[in-house]
Amino acid sequence: MDIDVLGALAVRHDGGSITPTAPKPRQVLALLALRAGQVVPVGVLTEELWGATPPRSARATLQTYILQLRELITAALDGGPGGTRTAPGPRRTAKDLLLTVPGGYLLKADGGTSDVREFERLAGVGYRAMDAEDHPQAARLLRQALDLWTGPALADVHTGFHLQTEVRRLEESRLCALDQRVEADLRLGRHRELLAELTVLVNQYPTHESLCGQFMLALYRSGRRGEALEAYRRLRSTLVRTMGLEPSPALGKLQRSILASNPGAPPVRPAIPALPVA
Repeated sequence: MDIDVLGALAVRHDGGSITPTAPKPRQVLALLALRAGQVVPVGVLTEELWGATPPRSARATLQTYILQLRELITAALDGGPGGTRTAPGPRRTAKDLLLTVPGGYLLKADGGTSDVREFERLAGVGYRAMDAEDHPQAARLLRQALDLWTGPALADVHTGFHLQTEVRRLEESRLCALDQRVEADLRLGRHRELLAELTVLVNQYPTHESLCGQFMLALYRSGRRGEALEAYRRLRSTLVRTMGLEPSPALGKLQRSILASNPGAPPVRPAIPALPVA
């Protein structure tokens, strides 16, 4: 089972798509795919589909959606459009891959690929390279991890409570990897190359202190001291207006260093906590 969620939802078995087109079956598959190998309780699935007040027919309707998914799996197993017939041997059925278990359902990954697992693997190795101060390796690995994202997670799936939680978790993981990749590039002296990207990011995440600090440092090192100070002023104004907060001491220290125009570049950016994105 090959599972992609970092962008549009795509689930394939033996090369054949098992991704339905109808919105609610897509929701069911998305949640099962994100938790592949784990039991997803019926109550979680019904809450995802209908919220806290599911209709009386919820369980029967959910069973219908599961049946539809199994039909797509059966078509893939039989070498349907885009699929290849499985090699001879004990014949598997859709019920072997999408299991009914006590209290819920379980989708078996069956040894396939997962863009989330690969993202987490690459990002983890990249973080370890950062800890070891191997910045070229960290930048390369984190860039590879981020390249797996083709758009917002589950971009074409309607999301209820549980999928929204998963999407927020994935987005936070992406932002952490992005922050560290930018940091690695800064430490490699790529401040001018980063300016265009950081200009977009600080507008997209106007209360994210870490990105703002990186933007300030890139601007300063590019000879644009006034713009670096203006970036701090904008962030402070946004934080005070929307959250009633002042920038962190670490970011204030960076601003004072830029104000003082010390010879050379300011010290490497201290760790700046990332506030919730707007």
